[in-house]
Amino acid sequence: MYVFVEYGILGTHPIYPATGNQYDYKSNFIYTLPSTVIMGIIQGSIEVLWLKKALQKEAVWKKIILKTFFYVLLIVVFLIALTAITGAISANYGNLNRTVSQEVISFFYSFAFWSIVFYIGIAVLLTLFITEVKDYVGDALFKNFLFGKYNSPLTEERIFMFLDMKSSTTIAEEIGHENYFELIRDYYADMTTAILDSDGEIYQYVGDEIVVTWPKDKGLLNNNCVACFHRIQEAISKRKSYYLDTYALLPEFKAGLHIGEVTTGEIGVLKKEIIFTGDVLNTTARIQSKCNMYSVKILISKQLKQQLNTIDTYKFKRVDTIQLRGKQREVQLFTLV
Repeated sequence: MYVFVEYGILGTHPIYPATGNQYDYKSNFIYTLPSTVIMGIIQGSIEVLWLKKALQKEAVWKKIILKTFFYVLLIVVFLIALTAITGAISANYGNLNRTVSQEVISFFYSFAFWSIVFYIGIAVLLTLFITEVKDYVGDALFKNFLFGKYNSPLTEERIFMFLDMKSSTTIAEEIGHENYFELIRDYYADMTTAILDSDGEIYQYVGDEIVVTWPKDKGLLNNNCVACFHRIQEAISKRKSYYLDTYALLPEFKAGLHIGEVTTGEIGVLKKEIIFTGDVLNTTARIQSKCNMYSVKILISKQLKQQLNTIDTYKFKRVDTIQLRGKQREVQLFTLV
């Protein structure tokens, strides 16, 4: 984008007025595009693999400032390197050292260079602010607010999964409330990747319970709603040694899944939320509460099971047909074998 803006200002002018360096818009475009892609990959990798985790417990304002400073410094190095490379190419390697060093020094000490750094710094700051906000509200919720999907209430069919940690009250008493809070934080963090890999949306955290939802099509695609349960199990299992070393226990959970119609809409004035209302939420919560009764980790309603692609994928065992509290219709329950 900057190369196009620069071309709009300078056109076919052969030099930069601010520095006297050579200017060639074709070369700038050819070398800037792949360079910025590489830089984007480097910065993205640093963010995902290191910086985001390193600053995870810092205040939001502090994270944004530190990240902005770090990335702007990285971009400054990138701009100097890019200037040296394009300068070397345009000089055709004749009297290379003097020409390139002069161009780099001239560019570095010019107002043009620092105006670019300021421009990029503001862009990075705003981008990081939006990213932090998005992390707090979630990708799906952020997009829904941004595009106003639920400004007017919609009726849609959704799948819900209620996940609850087993023996949470006993665990909290044994390890203390502060350690229990850290356990919950680790537990939710390990679940998140599995939920995202399954195209799930985190609707609510309720103490030690997490509510995950899918639009019908996404939840049924590749059996995402059931695959999510297995992915979470695998994620927790991979961190078994960490949990045992840190908390002297391995958290276990139980899940209930159901499908049904909900009315989805945006509510609130001082604090906006997107909420789901419908019988399916109460039913899913009550299905999940029956896991202990039948000594199983997962219970799935017949309504949902009938719509899953179960050929050579999952084997189900009928558990019981029960009438849930407050319901007139009976619900047939299945578990995974």
